[in-house]
Amino acid sequence: MMKLTPTPSDGPHSPSLSLPSLHRRYLHPPYPRAGMSSSSSSSQTEKAAGASPSVPPLPTNRIVLGCGAASLDYLATVAAFPKPDDKIRSTSLKVEGGGNTGNALTCAARLGLQPRIISKVANDAQGRKALAELEADGVDTSYMVVSENGNSPFTYVIVDNQTKTRTCIFTPGYPEMVPEDLSKSSLCSALDGASLVYFDGRFHETALVVAEEASRRKIPIFIDAERKREGLDDLLNLATYLVCSEKFPQAWTTAPSIPSALVSILMRVPNIKFVIVTLGEKGCIMLERSINEASEMEETNVGSLLESLRQKVDRNATVPTCISSKSSLRVSADGVGALSGRLLVCTAEVVPPLELIDTTGAGDAFIGAVLYALCAGMPPEKMLPFASQVAAAGCRALGARSGLPRRTDPRLSPFWH
Repeated sequence: MMKLTPTPSDGPHSPSLSLPSLHRRYLHPPYPRAGMSSSSSSSQTEKAAGASPSVPPLPTNRIVLGCGAASLDYLATVAAFPKPDDKIRSTSLKVEGGGNTGNALTCAARLGLQPRIISKVANDAQGRKALAELEADGVDTSYMVVSENGNSPFTYVIVDNQTKTRTCIFTPGYPEMVPEDLSKSSLCSALDGASLVYFDGRFHETALVVAEEASRRKIPIFIDAERKREGLDDLLNLATYLVCSEKFPQAWTTAPSIPSALVSILMRVPNIKFVIVTLGEKGCIMLERSINEASEMEETNVGSLLESLRQKVDRNATVPTCISSKSSLRVSADGVGALSGRLLVCTAEVVPPLELIDTTGAGDAFIGAVLYALCAGMPPEKMLPFASQVAAAGCRALGARSGLPRRTDPRLSPFWH
């Protein structure tokens, strides 16, 4: 057991922050701290927030485990991105928690899940603030590893008000997490009762240990493939669900197009039930593997199928809309092969320019909402617009977490029926 106390200096890589010291933290806790995984905290939060009767009951099994990045973001907005050797002023500044897994689990917690996180920070100002924010949002940090030395990961994020883009400069944490940081008893405790395990591809050696144990327990595995990373292929071989960025499918498969790459992914990784590629303001595409073989032997080219679905989209709709092909089609891609499945296309919410503040963490918000949707048993036709709506809400505030909605948010009410 170790107690975190403020240190006189947080090291050369650590921008100064003023915040109170946290209470005790465990390197290898034998079990989660009391109260962090109980249903009472979420119920009390909903009561305090004045939950509407139209909000449905919480999912029966709300525990999800995430393994990956938890860090701190230093966000500065500027009128326009600077040219080399320029000196400019920021128009606003915010410091808040970041990291793919930290963001996604924060989103899931606000929607009503009970997330647990496996990650690593140092006992410095950034680490203490990152932990405090996660705990305040209801994320169980009992399985976080805290190093007395080194530095916590952090990111400088420059948000361009003119182009509405963000540029990230990441400083990795040190020392990195290794499998020896996570005891067998802590790993087993973290997985107990979990309905899903989520990975963002960081700490690949530790992640693989967690994934292999989850696989042995037959717990579904959810992978966020933002980009090709070391060890990602080993995780994908165990994956049940995959969400990836726009560039990943073709980079990983070398297929000539995104739709053909999605077919290739499901052909190459037979355990994956669906793959979703997020396309920012263009929405997302999902290819779902069918349980039953297609009754029609005739094959449908995935590229042509995608175009036909896009033509059915209502161009005047401002809210996320999902269009699905028939189920159990024989979906093919030239030079790749064919499989039984269905294709779904979902649009993004049209966010008015004056409301669009920052896209940082939009993909993480989408994933957090998909985690909730899977626990709640939402069909894909509802899950995709729901996740798109949550992601768009997050873009209306500076930073990855400030704009994340809670389940009582009126903007989510259409998805509760």
